[in-house]
Amino acid sequence: MREVAVVTFGQSRHVRDSAETSEVEMLMPVLHDVLARTGLTAGEIDFTCSGSSDYLAGRAFSFTMALDGVGAWPPISESHVEMDGAWALYEAWVKILTGEAETALVYAYGKSSPGEVRDVLTRQLDPYYLAPLWPDSVALAALQARALIDAGLTDERELAGIAARSRAAAADNPYAQLRGAVPVGEPLAAPLHTGDCPPVSDGAAAVVLAAGDTARRLTERPAWIRGLDHRIEAHSPGVRDLTDSPSTRLAAERAGYFERPVDTVELHAPFTSQEVVLRRALNLDGPAGADIRINPSGGALAANPVMAAGLIRIGEAAARIQRGESRRALAHATSGPCLQQNLVAVLEGEAR
Repeated sequence: MREVAVVTFGQSRHVRDSAETSEVEMLMPVLHDVLARTGLTAGEIDFTCSGSSDYLAGRAFSFTMALDGVGAWPPISESHVEMDGAWALYEAWVKILTGEAETALVYAYGKSSPGEVRDVLTRQLDPYYLAPLWPDSVALAALQARALIDAGLTDERELAGIAARSRAAAADNPYAQLRGAVPVGEPLAAPLHTGDCPPVSDGAAAVVLAAGDTARRLTERPAWIRGLDHRIEAHSPGVRDLTDSPSTRLAAERAGYFERPVDTVELHAPFTSQEVVLRRALNLDGPAGADIRINPSGGALAANPVMAAGLIRIGEAAARIQRGESRRALAHATSGPCLQQNLVAVLEGEAR
């Protein structure tokens, strides 16, 4: 199988409201940044793939406007997924593996501020039985948190500790929206408080992938993708065990995560209770996970640009490898209610 690596990663400074900035204006500096660091032009990229949601933008085919930031002339090979950018990266990875591309540009963006993102995300639900009840994303996460507490797998004190640890880690992340100490906050949807939930975020991210010697030529420290897999749970939250994530466990197994220890884990857990579920699925609790850094960037609790937060997890893991702060890392992305869809990537530095 061909070697494929993340050669560079960039992201915007995530903010609560970017009303004065369009999606294209938000995206262009990030794209220019990652391309400049590789020395490539848009015309030298073999394949471009993006992830976004028309529901956030409130108009059909909104992703075509973002192509103005890429530059579609001369004509480019381009694709789009109505998913988090982590799934766009998966498509680009497959494209390179099959030999149809040597380099790929992957980007994702989301502006949640123009509408009520909690209501927008109800459009992910079953349209016949669940969506008409309008349970929003926070209410569904609260049901998951309650299931964990009732099963004796966590409590509100542990959840508050996860929030505090994540946002303290974000103090060194210049792109994070929330940094440093954040109070538990007011009750939002029992048992969750505002501190257990992600901020409303506007932001964008991009990575450049390359194969083999091309990756080595473009960067001194490629972050090699050793495994990448994604799985899905049943659509309805009512027919699955919300305290477990077998799809995450299976994706991690297929990606090779359990073969050797990792030192860094970037989890896409927008709610504190979801980190508990993911840690259990990945065997991160107990002695095995004692030396593993979980969400050193602050994770989605520090900044949660919908449709880009999962790609950012892969980018943050890759960036730590490229800085020499990690040797082997896991990155996770999720989509859908209560961790319905899960993607796992395992990345490593250059073998010595």
